[in-house]
Amino acid sequence: MRRVPSATPPEVVSVAADRLAIRGALTFETARRASEAGMRAMNASAARRLEIDCAAVTAADSAGLAVCLVWLARAQHDRRELRFANLPASIRALARISGLEPVIDRGT
Repeated sequence: MRRVPSATPPEVVSVAADRLAIRGALTFETARRASEAGMRAMNASAARRLEIDCAAVTAADSAGLAVCLVWLARAQHDRRELRFANLPASIRALARISGLEPVIDRGT
């Protein structure tokens, strides 16, 4: 019997030259795929300033916060500015209690 994933698979799409959108779950189950999809989308963009819109994130946990931090580290490595729009409340709350809210809010 084939296992059916419980979380919506993540998808990162370009919606403008400097804007990406993530759709689906940012959870332990999907973190690796989400991180890889985000990296591919960032690599495909030539913009020095990027925004990732998270309005269509369907579920998020601490692994989702980790994915955001990985993307921020990549942007910093590439000397890009990265900002998040419409972060899920769960990621924002996790960032707040772990002292990472300033990092998430300011981007790179």
